[in-house]
Amino acid sequence: QPVEATDDAFWDQFWADTATSVQDVFALVPAAEIRAVREESPSNLATLCYKAVEKLVQGAESGCHTEKERQIVLNCCRLLTRILPYIFEDPDWRGFFWSTVPGAGRGGGDEDDENARPLAESLLLAVTDLLFCPDFTVQSHRRSTVDTAEDIHSIDSCEYIWEAGVGFAHSPQPNYIHDLNRTELLKLLLTCFSEAMYLPPSSDSSNTNPWVQFFCSTENRHALPLFTSLLNVVCAYDPVGYGIPYNHLLFSDYREPLVEEAAQVLIVTLDYDSSTSSSPTVDGTTTGTAMDDVDPPGPDNLFVNYLSRIHREEDFQFILKGVARLLSNPLVQTYLPNSAKKIQFHQELLVLFWKLCDFNKKFLFFVLKSSDVLDILVPILYFLNDARADQSRVGLMHIGVFILLLLSGERNFGVRLNKPYSVRVPMDIPVFTGTHADLLIIVFHKIITSGHQRLQPLFDCLLTIVVNVSPYLKSLSMVAANKLLHLLEAFSTTWFLFSAVQNHHLVFFLLEVFNNIIQYQFDGNSNLVYAVIRKRNVFHQLANLPTDSQSIQKGLQRKKKSPEPISRTNSQEGVSMEGSRPAAPAEPGTLKTSLVATPGIDKLTEKSQVSEDGTMRSLEPEASQLSPEGNPPTALSDGEPWSGEASHSQRDRRRLSSASSSGQWAPTPDWVMSWKSKLPLQTIMRLLQVLVPQVEKICIDKGLTDESEILKFLQHGTLVGLLPVPHPILIRKYQANSGTAMWFRTYMWGVIYLRNVDPPIWYDTDVKLFEIQRV
Repeated sequence: QPVEATDDAFWDQFWADTATSVQDVFALVPAAEIRAVREESPSNLATLCYKAVEKLVQGAESGCHTEKERQIVLNCCRLLTRILPYIFEDPDWRGFFWSTVPGAGRGGGDEDDENARPLAESLLLAVTDLLFCPDFTVQSHRRSTVDTAEDIHSIDSCEYIWEAGVGFAHSPQPNYIHDLNRTELLKLLLTCFSEAMYLPPSSDSSNTNPWVQFFCSTENRHALPLFTSLLNVVCAYDPVGYGIPYNHLLFSDYREPLVEEAAQVLIVTLDYDSSTSSSPTVDGTTTGTAMDDVDPPGPDNLFVNYLSRIHREEDFQFILKGVARLLSNPLVQTYLPNSAKKIQFHQELLVLFWKLCDFNKKFLFFVLKSSDVLDILVPILYFLNDARADQSRVGLMHIGVFILLLLSGERNFGVRLNKPYSVRVPMDIPVFTGTHADLLIIVFHKIITSGHQRLQPLFDCLLTIVVNVSPYLKSLSMVAANKLLHLLEAFSTTWFLFSAVQNHHLVFFLLEVFNNIIQYQFDGNSNLVYAVIRKRNVFHQLANLPTDSQSIQKGLQRKKKSPEPISRTNSQEGVSMEGSRPAAPAEPGTLKTSLVATPGIDKLTEKSQVSEDGTMRSLEPEASQLSPEGNPPTALSDGEPWSGEASHSQRDRRRLSSASSSGQWAPTPDWVMSWKSKLPLQTIMRLLQVLVPQVEKICIDKGLTDESEILKFLQHGTLVGLLPVPHPILIRKYQANSGTAMWFRTYMWGVIYLRNVDPPIWYDTDVKLFEIQRV
């Protein structure tokens, strides 16, 4: 039966009753009933939503002074959190919150101005007011209780920021009741924003989320203190606390749920496609032309705007220390197992770190300015290694690799990797003595040789990162050098090269790594040079790769016998590190959410050339289309590393696919020739030509079988004047694009969906942004 909006006795029973927890609300209001009301008596559902919002607005107006008012506000909050997903899943209802409810419940049709606001706006403004409500969500500054209620509208909420940190020095007394109330309100906010989950993925950047758009606009007078509160609460959190072992088992931590919720709300409000805006580039110029405004207006999303404007060193230090502390938390090995609290929200932290680097270039430079960047690198490598066999964590693998790709575009990152690696993180990788660069190469080798099939699209990215840092690596350990050669060996087998149209790119990347190290860091890299000499047959085979049809067919036959993606022989050699365990696959029954495809490496990156003085200039991609060879005219040497390769192979791909009638791609002699002729082997061949006879002579003369003598000889050798002219260093820098913006959106909402299980806010609703699968 439709119930009149004025029937307060009926409606009040939903929120005026005794305290119910959010879990109770979810149990008492089953999904089937919400859907039934939605279909059979829509006017009642509309009235319920309207009345619940009205109660929140009244609570915000009055300042929630009595226990009863606070209880009503929390109950309405829980009820709306329960109902909203069922409103979003029905396209006919989606516009409901954006309509105005004329004079409902106002006893008569008097249209006052308040009513002109859409319901969604009233709801969001009420929630933001309630997040700075003295004695409810923040500490009251008034000492005496006799005084009149603080007028909620005259409050300067900047004085009530929740935690010291960016732009705020005072740390309020912790109050667990306030933390609980904030958490409930943030849960409701996140639910409001989750309308995005009910729309299919589209790369259309105009598809902005109206809830987030309004919330982050100038209409929200608490935008700045709220942004600051969320950021500071996350970055100031220390899960280990006072360091008493097992303390998290003795008393519960009210801060952690708040920090998780804050991190989730923060990354959702920062969901902004920077590729469509003219955001300032690294050197402070905008991507627009000189004719544009001198000072481009910041994005109209205030949260993105504030984030991009943080600039004080101490603020950067606070953020970086906080994020590094939380990311390293799962790695903390204590003598007592399970004695330290392990946080679970590292995926949200990685998205937040990505946003910080993407929107605030000064922050990115601050991170790379000191070796603090290694405190971010090591946990990321740990997560990548740990998740490589688990199908449910493909998204985590991607974001870790994206962050490293972004960092590797800057020269400083490569330089920082030379710092010796001494901390011992429990990872099942061979023991080695060396630098952080060695650690990176060993973990990447492990991902490529023992990850699961679905990681193959990431191989390009992983090798691009190694190429980007290679000119700066002063001395690789023998373990890492052997890993690189093992990859080249695996990728240059004929069956691998001939079995897919883009596989040869991986060989080009690896050759570029060897060329960079030999040309720019020959002196310290005797281990790598020795490994190249030992495996010289791999390079000779590549140079003599057969291109006739018969050999191509023979090469492909070999594949049928060896189904393994990459031979795993000798990739397991060496002792693993203590306390380690191999990556575990997902437990059966684990849920995972699908992801949209990520753009190819040529879309993800743009080439920059490093000039003599270390500055970079971007290479115009148009150039590569101009020259007939597909080589940009900037080629300074005959050993140009696969420049224009991508555009070339795409042309070939089109030509070839049209050639084969079945629609199946097949390798042809012309195709093999087209890239074989460009293999940048000159530098390595010259090195082998000079050094192999010398090394063989030493071995014969001294009857040597001991590699330390040979290494000593190589350390003092030189190739000055014998190698071809060094090629210019090419760096492939990450560039923002709508493809990755869309990927981040689906990934982030997938994480939020799976992490909110208590209560299960979106579970079993008709989500469209991704699919939910059981592993």
